[in-house]
Amino acid sequence: MPAQSIARYGEWKSPISSDLIVAGTVGLGQICLDTDRVYWSESRPTEAGRNVIVSWQPNGTTQEINPAPFNARTRVHEYGGGAFQVQNGTVYFSNFADQQIYQAQTDSAPTALTAPGKLRYTNVCFDAPRDRLIAIREDHSNDAQEAVNTLVSIDLSGQQTVLAAGHDFFASPSLNADASKIAWLTWDHPNMPWDGTEVWAADIQADGSLSQITKVAGGPEESVFQPQWGPDGQLYFVSDRTDWWNLYRWDGQAIEAICPKPAEFGLPQWVFDMSTYGFADAHTLLCTYTEDTGKLATIDLKTLKLTEVAIPYTSISGLQVSNGIAAFVGGSALQPSAIVRLDLATGKTQELRRATDLTIDPGYMSKPRVVEFPTENGLTAYGLYYAPNNKDFAAPDDERPPLLVKSHGGPTASASGDFNLKIQYWTSRGFGFLDVDYGGSTGYGRAYRQRLNGNWGIVDVQDCVNGAKYLVNQDEVDGDRLVIAGGSAGGYTTLCALTFYDVFKAGASYYGVSDLEVLATDTHKFESRYMDSMIGPYPEQKQIYFDRSPINFVDQLSCPAIFFQGDEDKVVPPNQAEMMVDMLNKKGLPVAYVLYEGEQHGFRKAENIKRTLDGEFYFYSQVFGFQPADNIEPVEINNLTAKV
Repeated sequence: MPAQSIARYGEWKSPISSDLIVAGTVGLGQICLDTDRVYWSESRPTEAGRNVIVSWQPNGTTQEINPAPFNARTRVHEYGGGAFQVQNGTVYFSNFADQQIYQAQTDSAPTALTAPGKLRYTNVCFDAPRDRLIAIREDHSNDAQEAVNTLVSIDLSGQQTVLAAGHDFFASPSLNADASKIAWLTWDHPNMPWDGTEVWAADIQADGSLSQITKVAGGPEESVFQPQWGPDGQLYFVSDRTDWWNLYRWDGQAIEAICPKPAEFGLPQWVFDMSTYGFADAHTLLCTYTEDTGKLATIDLKTLKLTEVAIPYTSISGLQVSNGIAAFVGGSALQPSAIVRLDLATGKTQELRRATDLTIDPGYMSKPRVVEFPTENGLTAYGLYYAPNNKDFAAPDDERPPLLVKSHGGPTASASGDFNLKIQYWTSRGFGFLDVDYGGSTGYGRAYRQRLNGNWGIVDVQDCVNGAKYLVNQDEVDGDRLVIAGGSAGGYTTLCALTFYDVFKAGASYYGVSDLEVLATDTHKFESRYMDSMIGPYPEQKQIYFDRSPINFVDQLSCPAIFFQGDEDKVVPPNQAEMMVDMLNKKGLPVAYVLYEGEQHGFRKAENIKRTLDGEFYFYSQVFGFQPADNIEPVEINNLTAKV
């Protein structure tokens, strides 16, 4: 092995470039099974983030279902999900540009099923006996009022009928085998779906209307997830009624727990059509759950015995099961995510599509390790730490690396140990990287999620600060070169940490919140009451909103910050970043602002993903005075005298 060159942290040359990341990577999304075919959606940065539905056949051939400019993406709740469904070779999908439902086959061009207008659709399922779709519809026809969400049927001429209404939100329609029964989820303001939902069941009459509508489970203190009819005629679902999201079933009379354990079989429903289980056959349920890492298992529906399935993946999502075949997105720390087909009879797995075909030398990869660290009130918080690693370089013995603390979004998301080249971009250049699962994160039960109730901007920030201090105290990182970055809710955590604590020396906010009062009065329906639980009702708790908004205390912020923002963001509008940038400029603090045309909440275009990754790295190089090994396009930084 050649001797390592000695270079300062941050100045290591890495083959994991931003060009390599965006050129070779697609985002893998929803999966559907239809007869012997596997369908999935993939988001392509090289096509401006267009979502393409791909069909795979057992002979190995693949085919794109929606040619350009069609983009399979729905804007229901703004975050979307559940943009397509397949029935006997016909694909039904929402098109991003007009939000109409189109139908397409592998040998025909897409044609519109629904009429133009201000309606959006998601979570489609097919009611075969009645030749109609059942879907969630979001009606934006009245611009002066909040959008209206309903459960509707859509016949193949496009005619629509409302099946259920009267709740603020609907999700997850599920039909039983003969389409004589249906189940769905509802919830109402101020709840979010991980706070409190209700599962309903009904009979479907010959004319398609619903009768015998029954509330099965749920309420404001119980989050129910993925109702699905089993082959035994019972209704299965996931509930956190005992702190952990576990499986249950309802026989029409009583609810029975299935294999209760301290593990998460559910997920926070930020998008539609999330799935963690399905039925392998009449007697077997296949499920994925999180218990330290992601696991796959079968449950015998008679004995309720759980048996782990050995697969080479520690992350499993989007699980679909049909006719002895399962498909999911699988990945691990050193293995890119892939669309995986699993033959349940043989146990054989086959990767149909990888998020990237790039092969990265493990010598440039950092494997995460779980860290537990003390935080406020005698509690423990968690995170994943990635140490700097590059087989070609070592730092001087007396130097410790800079640390980038990641505050994830949500804030109910979680740190993931999946293969992530964006993280490896940093670690292979000499940065430590701490992905914090602050209080409020998913994966540790309902009580851990609820640590954030009433405490957003406090608990999350304390945990990020204490995670960084822990690594400093362990002599693993340089306490004078701590930075923090996050997107959306994580951007808010970042700005709070920079404003209310003197720990981090710089930070990056991606479409983050700076003024909670503006967000409370200027955001979309899905999240319009989210802060009732995390902060308090507005305007009743107006003072708390003021006190927790970084924009009101910019005089306390005394370190550089960079902001990245999309100009079409409806979730966190650009004015959130622009107010903060203006204040920092007036104060004379080093600040940079990068605004992307045509981007929404999250960046999908290859050139913008590249610009953001390189721009943040360049920003820190100027703050800390190190020379990047790459020729990076500079970002304009106001009020900074360069140190290199």
